[in-house]
Parts: sequence; structure tokens; C-alpha cells
Amino acid sequence: MNIAEQFEAATKNSKLLTSRPDNDTLLKLYSLYKQATEGDNDGPVPSNPFDFVARAKYDAWSGLSGISKEDAMQQYIDLVTSLQNK
Repeated sequence: MNIAEQFEAATKNSKLLTSRPDNDTLLKLYSLYKQATEGDNDGPVPSNPFDFVARAKYDAWSGLSGISKEDAMQQYIDLVTSLQNK
């Protein structure tokens, strides 16, 4: 299985986890997924200063700038695998 197929399987498996990950882990999953599928975050900073969730997502994804899509895919796969083994 190539990395894209493994990533696709990990994406499906992430929805089947038996327990909900904590918020930090959810942000990591989100940011790795976005980096893997879209690359560096080039969107505008969320304009509503009270939308803390949008800002946290933006910051988490922006923090991965420069990481290749393949590396983000592998980190995502590894994270989902570690969550399945808990």
C-alpha cells in the first residue's frame, strides 16, 4: 500500500476510534489532515477575535508550514495508529 492509500485508510479509521481524543490531539489530527491535503495554510487569519476554535485551528495548521504533504500524511497515519492502539 502506498502512502496515499495508507492515509486514506487512516482517515477512515480516525472516524472509528472507540474514544474521543482530547482537544490537543484533535487539533493535531486536523492540522495534519489539512497540511496533507492542502499544503501550507495561506488563508486569512480568522477575523472574529471571539471565535477561539477557528483561531486554534488556524494556528495549529499554520504551525505546520513547510512540512511536505507526504510527511504530514505519515505523521497523520502514525497518530491515528497510536490512537487505535490505546
